[in-house]
Amino acid sequence: MESVPADLTLLLNEYSAGDRAAFDRLIPLVYRELHKIAAGCLSGRDAVILQPTALVNEAWLRLAGRAVPELKSRKHFYVIAATIMRQILVDHARTRNADKRGGGVQHADLTIEMAGAATRPPSVVALHDALDDLAKVDQRKARILELRFFGGLSVEETADVMDLSPTTVHRDVRFAQAWLLSELSGTRPPA
Repeated sequence: MESVPADLTLLLNEYSAGDRAAFDRLIPLVYRELHKIAAGCLSGRDAVILQPTALVNEAWLRLAGRAVPELKSRKHFYVIAATIMRQILVDHARTRNADKRGGGVQHADLTIEMAGAATRPPSVVALHDALDDLAKVDQRKARILELRFFGGLSVEETADVMDLSPTTVHRDVRFAQAWLLSELSGTRPPA
């Protein structure tokens, strides 16, 4: 993540304390990072109907319409934004799937390594559901994958956001990818 103005932390604290005007002053400070996260969310998707700018705008509207979250840090804000972007993509995919009854399904590329293992990339909805299942088993690993693949963060950025070492992020990603591949292929034994 890029260097952050000191004002951002102050505005996030003010917003978290209920100052809605602080939220409006946040956008110029966080827009570039949100756009980067949105581009990461959309990279490698088939038949994407949203552009990064539209995804940022929709995420911003959802953030504005929510109850004021308790923000622990700027990192926490970006985690919330990535989660909202993931939900927007899932909502759009579900709407398109319902409209087309399975046609034009969006697919999510997990990584180059996983693409070789799967004959067909999983749909955004299938990946979302599998991540929800992973979160029931291991919340941290699910969050790491969400940041990496829906948030578009690098290993180093994910480590920074999660306050972990890059080595731990690598290890958790490998485990979570294997778990997801097993889940998505239907080969994971029941818990």
